[in-house]
Amino acid sequence: MQSMTGYGRCRVCADGREMTLELKAVNHRFLDISFRLPKNLAFLEDALRTKINQSDLRRGHLDVFVTYQNTRTDAREVRIDAALLEAFNRAMQDVEDQLDPYKRATAAEVLTLSGAFSVSQAEEDTEAVTALALEAFDGAVQALIAMRDREGAHLAEDLLHNLNELAALREQIAQRAPSVPEEYRKRLTARLEEWQVNAADPQRVAQEVAIMADRCAIDEELSRLEGHIAQFTDSVQNGAEVGRKLDFLLQEMNREVNTTGSKASDAQITQCVVDAKCIIEKLREQVQNAV
Repeated sequence: MQSMTGYGRCRVCADGREMTLELKAVNHRFLDISFRLPKNLAFLEDALRTKINQSDLRRGHLDVFVTYQNTRTDAREVRIDAALLEAFNRAMQDVEDQLDPYKRATAAEVLTLSGAFSVSQAEEDTEAVTALALEAFDGAVQALIAMRDREGAHLAEDLLHNLNELAALREQIAQRAPSVPEEYRKRLTARLEEWQVNAADPQRVAQEVAIMADRCAIDEELSRLEGHIAQFTDSVQNGAEVGRKLDFLLQEMNREVNTTGSKASDAQITQCVVDAKCIIEKLREQVQNAV
């Protein structure tokens, strides 16, 4: 079982290029990918998206962060705008007399003042950078999946713990249910005595108790709830991508518990139902983070 929460990072260096790729995943209904790339590496998005879709990542919001540094000698281009420099020279000549009192400008000052000198990022080797990014992704996704596995193990442990509490409550209800009609008979008899109904027909009393017992019968609900708990346990212990299945099972559990609460006219069972619904809500929150 895997959690949708995880983080992976990998740094690779090759031929004067250094790239760090980070993957951060949180829970989401589907696989949702967001990229944070340097503007000059926008071409990596398609390749990385394809790689992600081919990986074992199925659900979750995934942020992809790429940091890149190129220290090669051809990483930058130095340009001098000859036309702009010529125009600057003509302008300087036009005001030569006014500038005579000042020392002559150096070449560096001319280039700076004219703006003819510029340094820009050279165009990247698409193939080499893409290969570097995919290598970094492989390392980052391995770290991410390893963390998801660890988080998933903790999640499974918590789910099973809460599920055991739910099973214990179901057992309490099952043990209590058979005594509900008998207690109803006692209350009915006591009420008739209180009302001084001495000639109450025993057969009529038994009929009322039978009707009440049929109305509050919860054997089927408890049986289905037991089956859902067994499926849930098996999925947590042996399943891989089980998040949606577990969410569906919790909906069914909640339905059975609600029906049990509405049918059983008993304070103890009602308290167990309230506790069971609280546990199911805990399970639902935890399942939202399961792949």
